[in-house]
Amino acid sequence: MNIQDRSIVLINLSGHDRPGITSAITEILANYSVQVLDIGQAVIHDTLALGLLVHLPAEAQHSPVLQELLFKAHEWGMQIRFTPVAETSYEHWVAGQGKSRYIVTLLGRQITAEQIARVTRTVADNGLNIDRINRLSGRVSRSQMNNPGRACVEFSVRGEALDPAELRRHFLALAGELEVDIAVQEDNIYRRNRRLVVFDMDSTLIETEVIDELAHEAGVGDQVAAITERAMCGELDFGESFRARVALLEGLDASVLEKIAQRLPITEGAEKLVSTLKALGYRTAILSGGFTYFGRYLQEKLGIDEVHANELEIENGRVTGRVVGRVVDGECKAELLQEIARKEGINLEQSIAVGDGANDLPMLGLAGLGIAFRAKPLVRETARHALSTLGLDAILYLIGFSDRDLDQQWGASQTSTQEHDR
Repeated sequence: MNIQDRSIVLINLSGHDRPGITSAITEILANYSVQVLDIGQAVIHDTLALGLLVHLPAEAQHSPVLQELLFKAHEWGMQIRFTPVAETSYEHWVAGQGKSRYIVTLLGRQITAEQIARVTRTVADNGLNIDRINRLSGRVSRSQMNNPGRACVEFSVRGEALDPAELRRHFLALAGELEVDIAVQEDNIYRRNRRLVVFDMDSTLIETEVIDELAHEAGVGDQVAAITERAMCGELDFGESFRARVALLEGLDASVLEKIAQRLPITEGAEKLVSTLKALGYRTAILSGGFTYFGRYLQEKLGIDEVHANELEIENGRVTGRVVGRVVDGECKAELLQEIARKEGINLEQSIAVGDGANDLPMLGLAGLGIAFRAKPLVRETARHALSTLGLDAILYLIGFSDRDLDQQWGASQTSTQEHDR
């Protein structure tokens, strides 16, 4: 390679990984006062790929520095490549650091080559370039490869999307076709500093609508379920439909509330998500168009910080068919999110809102990260982000946590708990 007039060189080293490679390479460079302009390293199945963009000072351009690196790579049985970089090419690369960055997250029970090919083609077709790819989910044993579990790959991309709204629509359609979830977030400081998470309750934290459970006990299940479905799909005003459903519960024995609470099906991943958020210092809240009785039950069971829901009026041990105070509808949920954020001194960009119904859309739109979880079509298409294939704990991937991060967190938490118990 001729580098007579080149001071900037890209060095690529690949081969079997072992301790001390990066140290040895940079020590050789240090002997010649070489400046490192950029560095990146990845290891996949004990195979290392190391890249360094370096500036050779004038006195090093005619020295044996590259020859020493070549000998060292040969000694290790590794491949090394030197690529001179033109000054104009380097300056173009530097100018690119001001471009927008996005995080594209691919989530599913399993990740296939087709899914990655389709996602990355969509990225390229929208004028974006992939800088980095990380696997956030844990390693999978050979014996478990055919068992659906959970998998997540994160793409860091750079550039100005030709049409951000159209990009999202493409990914939404692709997610449905491939039976995966695909999320696109702007990679900014808020993404890595979320502090507040608010949840809808019915069909989000729990896999049922409590009012339908109450209606079943009251013998008006079909009537209430029909109204509920139309309200959640946005076909009916939530407040009006809610009062109509509650009115059908008049005369129900209040003792059934505890029975229903005991059998509530907790959504997959809810307990892990909330306990992890709590351990990491996040503030959590339930903002529900359901009832406070069940919200408080979940608050105690999951460790939620606060609950805002509807108070079901009970007189003489029976449901009256009315609620006390203002109905917690979509507008109210949005106001409560702002109120909690203001009270806690948290920027709305640092908040996450999760819900499934049309009445959740106002808070999903306000939050920095609004997630339509296993949502109705209207909500999934309107919200900026949607999760349908995994449990609630997949939200941790969207925040940027890997399974390795969480395993370390739980190891530390368990050690702390054991020491506290002694």
